[in-house]
Amino acid sequence: MIMKKPPLLPMETMNNSNSPPISISNSNSNSISDTKSFPEDDRPVRVYADGIYDLFHFGHARSLEQAKKSFPNTYLLVGCCNDDITHKFKGKTVMTEAERYESLRHCKWVDEVIPDAPWVLNQEFLDKHKIDFVAHDSLPYADASGAGKDVYEFVKAVGKFKETKRTDGISTSDIIMRIVKDYNQYVIRNLDRGYTRKDLGVSFVKEKRLRVNMRLKKLQEKVKEQQEKVEQKIQIVAKTAGMYPNEWVENADRWVAGFLEMFEEGCHKMGTAIRERIQERLMGQQSTGSNYRLPNGEDDIDDENEEYYDEDDDDENEEYYDEEEYYDSSEEEKEKEKEKEKEVKK
Repeated sequence: MIMKKPPLLPMETMNNSNSPPISISNSNSNSISDTKSFPEDDRPVRVYADGIYDLFHFGHARSLEQAKKSFPNTYLLVGCCNDDITHKFKGKTVMTEAERYESLRHCKWVDEVIPDAPWVLNQEFLDKHKIDFVAHDSLPYADASGAGKDVYEFVKAVGKFKETKRTDGISTSDIIMRIVKDYNQYVIRNLDRGYTRKDLGVSFVKEKRLRVNMRLKKLQEKVKEQQEKVEQKIQIVAKTAGMYPNEWVENADRWVAGFLEMFEEGCHKMGTAIRERIQERLMGQQSTGSNYRLPNGEDDIDDENEEYYDEDDDDENEEYYDEEEYYDSSEEEKEKEKEKEKEVKK
């Protein structure tokens, strides 16, 4: 007895309850419910989805999941446009074409990736890849190339369009807007991780200004944190004062006086230490042959070893010779030398 195989029908709901159901486009008479549109043999239904897939996110993955689960047996082909076409008709991308292709290959719903996908589909492309249906959301996608009003106008006209649902709250544009909004924070984060300002395209002045602003922000956060701690302590003190009002009034003057006394004592010790330090340094400079040692362990020898050329200093250090003494001593020495020469000759 020969059993007839039931025709393949679109899935009304997704296997995953969290995923939105896939609806069928019935905008024209050639809908995908027509049994002639399905393959007559046992081969999988070849569904095609295309896009840019820049900064691949879960919104992309969910649309591909819907396309994959459109039929019980689906072979999902995903086309991705290259950089030239994308930059021409849509704009600059964050990821390169090679990175976008590789992201799609790692999505579990994708069976095959078609690089260099065309911007507008035609019958020749559908026949080449044996595409049964094209999956995309139903919103009209403006054709920037000028070939038509809608990129999927031809596919809808021939009845091979399969509608999927968009995921609200996530898109590549939204992700880019988040980055632009918090641009300064991401720049500082990358600078702290070892990137240079040249890597990030930031000027020297911009880098310094960002670092100063971030330090001020951290300081404000610390001040706010300290204020909250002080407020908590004040509340505790207020509660204590409310519980023991008489004790608080009696001891308040004593506590304040004790604090002022400790503060004054600390200031006096600090002033004494500073004066002693200054005196030690002055004594060290005045003593000969001794260098003042700085707190960092280096000798303060700038004033002693540096050579200063001053006319007054030169006059003080010069040696003065009396002319008469100089000439008398020199004549005596000459006469002694002559006498020694005479004795040698003898």
